[in-house]
Amino acid sequence: MNKKYIIAAAFLILGAVNQSCSNDFIDVSPTEKIPEAALGEIYNNNEGANSLVTAIYAKFLDWNMSTFAWIGVTSIVSDDADKGSSPSDSGSDKDVLDALNFNAATPSFKELFASNYQGINRCNQALKYLPQLDKADSQLRQRLTGEAKFLRAFMYFTLVRSFGGVPLVDHVPVTGVEADKQMTLTRKSKEEIYAFIEKDLKDAIAVLPNKSAYGASDVGRASVGAAHALLAKVYLYQKKWQLAVDEANLVTGYSLTPVFQDIYKVSGENNAESIFEINGTGGTAGRAIQQYSQVQGARGTTGWGWGFATPTQSLYDAYSATDSRRDATIIHRDMTLYDGYYVGPNTENKFYNYKAYSSNYRDQASTDVNIRYLRYAEVLLIKAEALNELGQTSAAIPFLNQVRNRANIGNTPASSQADVRLDIWKQRRLELAFEHDRWFDLVRTGQAQAAMAADGGKKFTVGKHELFPLPQDFIMEAGGLSVQNPGY
Repeated sequence: MNKKYIIAAAFLILGAVNQSCSNDFIDVSPTEKIPEAALGEIYNNNEGANSLVTAIYAKFLDWNMSTFAWIGVTSIVSDDADKGSSPSDSGSDKDVLDALNFNAATPSFKELFASNYQGINRCNQALKYLPQLDKADSQLRQRLTGEAKFLRAFMYFTLVRSFGGVPLVDHVPVTGVEADKQMTLTRKSKEEIYAFIEKDLKDAIAVLPNKSAYGASDVGRASVGAAHALLAKVYLYQKKWQLAVDEANLVTGYSLTPVFQDIYKVSGENNAESIFEINGTGGTAGRAIQQYSQVQGARGTTGWGWGFATPTQSLYDAYSATDSRRDATIIHRDMTLYDGYYVGPNTENKFYNYKAYSSNYRDQASTDVNIRYLRYAEVLLIKAEALNELGQTSAAIPFLNQVRNRANIGNTPASSQADVRLDIWKQRRLELAFEHDRWFDLVRTGQAQAAMAADGGKKFTVGKHELFPLPQDFIMEAGGLSVQNPGY
């Protein structure tokens, strides 16, 4: 959507909240709550209805949602990235994440848990109040309801992949209502969470428009294609192969960007390959994904950032010399970037994340980098993986080859189901590096133990590390209503 509109709407909703303290961990403290009187005065019109949902998107710009903790628990923890920065800078807990020595008190997990529930809280408020806005256009309210459900499903997908079963907060809790307190503190099973995600996405599919139906001011909003793509991914994680294929087949109207690096330039934002991405804007007047680029920027005399989440040598070596994705994903010393900027030979770390690079605002906290979360290339790989697991290997290979050929590495040499599976997994790594999927892919495919051992001899404990620990603060507050994940 229009980036300036994100900011205005976010301030509108946040300026209208009541702030009241709460002891409940899942409640935002201060709790974000819209005064009932504001419904008629401020929100009961198209602009007000829009602002309720735009504020959900704005949550993804926050530091605790999309930056340091998120980078740590998706990239640094995996074999795609090392902690980076300087040896003396732990990054709060990025050293323990890198070494797989984390526990329930590790701060990044508290941020991961709390930020997504803050976002879910915004979704639930929008879903509560949108039906009451009788002066807003009914079709607009219907579409906004679909967007809120898509975004809620997106956040629950993050939570269930990270922690397994979590509390299912499906409405705004009412203070003093015991059932609502128990709702916020009681874990549901991962199967119940997945069922809820599926229902939200199916509801969203029923009302969301095609991406092409949005005007310029709404670029970046969730579309029916995004809901189908996310549902296909949700089915993939549950090994519901045929359902994953069926949903992937419904993602239409998208195409691969011919030149891989062009995806990650400002000119490539929300392009024909983009299915869903988080939009930020640069400069002092903008509100970017807070310091996302700065945290991962090159460190040193010719650098511009903090130097965290540096690509590993194993990731670099996994690309062939002819693979166009390598030098579009990884910045290295003595390299001239696409905009002519020269990264000298004296940066503190050997490699940096190119996908987080901002040409216009490289050394500023507010940059114009977007996070690409769903791309058509991944839909092709989802379809290929699901078809291969169904035993339809010959049907899977053409979808795999589309991704490979865009990368200039030719058709897959694999032909057996087992070999095609390995190539699909490898192409997911190379295609989606630093797009926050690698750790979850390692876990869901059973590769994590071997991959961590190869990444400096790190010990992935089977039966423990498949899930992150729930935050200790939450476990203490739950008082027995929720139990910690095994091994923590």
